[in-house]
Amino acid sequence: MLAVGIVTEVFGPHGQGLPGFDFALCADRPGPVPTDLGVPLTVTHGLDRLAAADLVIALPGAGFRTPPGPAVLDALSAAHGRGALVAAHCVGTFALAAAGLLDGMRATTHWRFAALLADRHPEVSVDPDALYVDEGRIVTGAGAAAGFDLCLHLLRREHGAATANGVARDMVLPSHRDGGQAQYLAAPAPEDCHDERLAEVLAWVRENLHEPLPVAELARRAMMSKRSFARRFAAATGTTPHAWLRVLRLSGAEELLETTDLPVEEIARRVGYGSAAVLREQFVRRRGVPPRSYRRSFSRTP
Repeated sequence: MLAVGIVTEVFGPHGQGLPGFDFALCADRPGPVPTDLGVPLTVTHGLDRLAAADLVIALPGAGFRTPPGPAVLDALSAAHGRGALVAAHCVGTFALAAAGLLDGMRATTHWRFAALLADRHPEVSVDPDALYVDEGRIVTGAGAAAGFDLCLHLLRREHGAATANGVARDMVLPSHRDGGQAQYLAAPAPEDCHDERLAEVLAWVRENLHEPLPVAELARRAMMSKRSFARRFAAATGTTPHAWLRVLRLSGAEELLETTDLPVEEIARRVGYGSAAVLREQFVRRRGVPPRSYRRSFSRTP
C-alpha cells in the first residue's frame, strides 16, 4: 500500500499551476487485490489499459519471488517495445527483470533483495546502493520511500525541475535526491547540538547559494573541523558537501531557466557558478544538454 500511495500522490492532482495526469491502477485480473494492510484494493483496469500508457510503473508486491504470469510479462514488453517509459521500484524491479527488459543494463531494488536479484538475473548489473538508476526508457528505484525519489526524478526528467519541485513542495518532500546517493545511512544522525548546527548551516547555504561556499567556511559556521564536518555531513545526508552543493546549484539553475528569462550569465551568478561557461560545463556533464537547450525544452515564460 505504501507503493500505491506514493504513485497516487505524485501523479494525482496537485492544484493550479501543476500538470494533471491520466492515472490508473491496473492488474492482470481486475477486482479486489489483497494488500499488506489487510484492506483489499479494488482495481478496475486490466492489462489492456497499459496499451496506451506513456509511463508504466511496476509496483512491488509480496509475491515478487514468483515471476508474474505471461500476460503481465507480455504487457510490460509490449509497452517498452512501442516506446513507453517503463519503471519499477523496490521489488517491482523483479518483474522487469523477468520480462527481460533489464538484460545488459544497470538496475537497483531494495538493498535487502539486491543479492537475490543479481543471483536470479546474472545478466543484470545490480547496484545495491543507488536510490534509482536511469537507463533511458527503463528506470528502476530502491525500496520503500525511495519510490518518491524515483517518481520525482521521472517528473523532473520529463516535465522539468519547476514541476518536480512544485509537486515535492505540495507533498512537503525534498525536491531532489541524486540517484547515486546511498539508499540508507550506516547510522542515523544523532539529534544533538552538532546536528542542530548542521541544519542551521544547510539552511544558510540555501539562502546564500550565490556565494562560493567552500567546505572550510561551512565547517567554520558549524563550529567543526573540516574533517568532523565532512563526517557528520555524510552521516546526516548520505553524501558529501560537494555533491550536495552540486545538486542544489543545478536544481536552482534548472528552475531559473524554466521560470525566468534571466540571462544564463545571471543564472550562473545566482546559483554560485563563477561564469556561464562553468554552468554550461556542469549542465552538459550532469544533464546531457547545455542550459539554453534545456530552457527551450522546459521554459514556462511567454
